[in-house]
Amino acid sequence: MDLKITNYNNRFQIKGTLNKLNLKTFNAHFANIFDKIDELLLDIESVDSIDRAGVMALAKLHNESITKSKRMSIIGLGCKDLYDHFKTQDNTSAAA
Repeated sequence: MDLKITNYNNRFQIKGTLNKLNLKTFNAHFANIFDKIDELLLDIESVDSIDRAGVMALAKLHNESITKSKRMSIIGLGCKDLYDHFKTQDNTSAAA
């Protein structure tokens, strides 16, 4: 399934597959997003699968939110790899 991104009131729903093949679409959609909004809510409930490139794209977006002091939340039962990545990041930064 292709990637489809819809939004309503700064809540962005991601549907389909987030992978290396459609990363350009994802990056184009969220380019400079934190220049336009202060709070971003990503709903990944409808993500069928995500590869490492997709996880890294979300991580990059998360890092941008931190750098620009903006809020970003990810909700929904998505891919376990995504949660494992952010859990590892949280543990690393908590230990530092």
